[in-house]
Amino acid sequence: MPNIFLVEDDRAIAKNLTLLLRSEGFSVIHAPTREEALTALAGDPFDLALIDISLPDGNGFTVYTEIKAAREIPVIFLTASGDEASVVTGLNMGADDYITKPFRPRELVARIKTALRKTGRSPAAFNVCGLRVDPSSGVVKKEGREIFLSALEYRLLDELWDAAGEFVNDNTLTVYIKRLREKIEDDPANPRIILTVRGTGYRLGGSHVSE
Repeated sequence: MPNIFLVEDDRAIAKNLTLLLRSEGFSVIHAPTREEALTALAGDPFDLALIDISLPDGNGFTVYTEIKAAREIPVIFLTASGDEASVVTGLNMGADDYITKPFRPRELVARIKTALRKTGRSPAAFNVCGLRVDPSSGVVKKEGREIFLSALEYRLLDELWDAAGEFVNDNTLTVYIKRLREKIEDDPANPRIILTVRGTGYRLGGSHVSE
């Protein structure tokens, strides 16, 4: 389970982010200030840091510097919309990515997972409801039997949180989700792996276990 270090002074945002990340299978360590963030660096290790640039007792750049001095992990900056100067500063310092507030939850999760994959910190494979997906080899198995998916079907399965807004329209997405469910679900009419989130899209269901 990847561990995310969240440095964010807005407690409402931090609470919602923590709930979101935990629902996606991450554990979260939260620090609301620069001082508390620097203290937390001496504690449990983490795999990625999400850092708000504007903190009540300083800025996120100093936290970034301390993190990079201690650990080689990906860092994503959270910044106010239109704050181009901060974005440029963060990227010039070597940050892996940035996202502006207000941000779309699924986009943030997708960016986190992309950053983790690039550094090899993302799990190599995961299991859910008898289905095993191995991103490193592209192999998908159901109860030990390999299932052959099209490139789009595999992408839908690997990044469900990213699908609805990026590369297919809603009607096409529904068709592909139906076809994918027919291949991987025990009962496509009552899916357990790909769940529909009313008004939002789709998410991975079940109690998935990463390897």
